[in-house]
Amino acid sequence: MNSSTATETRRAGPFLGIALAFAATMIGTTLPTPLYPIYQQQLGFSQLMITVIFAVYAAGVIAALLITGRWSDQLGRRPLLFAGLLASIVSDLVFWHADGLSMILTGRVLSGISAGIFTGTATVAVMELVPAEWKRAGTLVATAANMGGLGLGPMLAGVLAVLFPMPLALPYIVHLVLALVAVACIWRAPETVNRPERIRLRVQKLKVPAEVRGVFVPAAIAAFAGFMVCGFFTAVTPAFLGKVLGHTNYALIGFVAGLLFIASTVGQMLQGRLPESRRLPMGCAVLLIGVLCVAWGIGAAQLAGFIIGAIVAGIGQGIAFRAGLGAVAAASASENKAAVVSTFFVVAYVAISLPVIGIGLVASVISLQLTGLLFALLVALLCCLALFLLLRRNKRREAA
Repeated sequence: MNSSTATETRRAGPFLGIALAFAATMIGTTLPTPLYPIYQQQLGFSQLMITVIFAVYAAGVIAALLITGRWSDQLGRRPLLFAGLLASIVSDLVFWHADGLSMILTGRVLSGISAGIFTGTATVAVMELVPAEWKRAGTLVATAANMGGLGLGPMLAGVLAVLFPMPLALPYIVHLVLALVAVACIWRAPETVNRPERIRLRVQKLKVPAEVRGVFVPAAIAAFAGFMVCGFFTAVTPAFLGKVLGHTNYALIGFVAGLLFIASTVGQMLQGRLPESRRLPMGCAVLLIGVLCVAWGIGAAQLAGFIIGAIVAGIGQGIAFRAGLGAVAAASASENKAAVVSTFFVVAYVAISLPVIGIGLVASVISLQLTGLLFALLVALLCCLALFLLLRRNKRREAA
């Protein structure tokens, strides 16, 4: 190995270490998805309670985003990343020993807090540590670590639940090992922030200035629709696969739930190759097609439709989310950028939680199959609304 290669490897080490820690943390946030049927059998949860358990995770994410969103600029990246890992490790321990609803809810809130801290802080840290030679790969690596980790979580837990005993303990034990590796990675990484003499820890305010609303509204509607689908696949895939499609294999449940996030990673990679003005409309259109495939899978009780829908909807969600976030950030003045982007993320995570609770409520009154079709119809309508607003805005631009 020559000296230049050795230097490049040393520079890449911390960058890849933070990316690995990012992925490991996000894996922990989706581990419970294929295990929900086991919790239901052993603890007697209703489907509504499963959706509530998932929704409190989103509450933890939103709280962490708003409270700690700007703290790493004051305290440094590493302290916040260690705090996120601590929340993730405690969440694993709580789930490992969970014997009732209160412990599971506590574990999900802690998992949400870890995700909320890492979503902002780790993304920035990865971008700051990327070697100059790999500059163009920085955003891609951060995206892959985030969404890829979310996708690998249910896949890992599902496989472990099928192949080994202790399905409600082993996935969290394995993740504890990953979290300890992540601690070592962050320990070895350099700090990229110089602390100010006077530390001011402030809660991130939400704001959408009037001049940004024309861009923000359609982008936020598209993000809302896309994250509704993410919540659907993460929270209620076990119920739909088992009760509507007749498949109860935990590995299959984990695979289908994780597939959406892997496809989202692909979509975010692809969006940079699309014409800038068409990225968000094309993302909405692909998401719409994917949701219609999911509706076909539910209505016809076809696993193929469910899987195809997960892939297509995931690609559309990835394109729309990254394009929408980029458009919103570009349209915001520097003094308002953090507040507007935070508002965009809050919209997205509200979409993960509230509609999923709605599924649980409606499914307690009508059939799960009809509930799924109504959900797909709502997402499709939101996609159509976002497309209409985007196309109208583009026509006005062309006319001007």
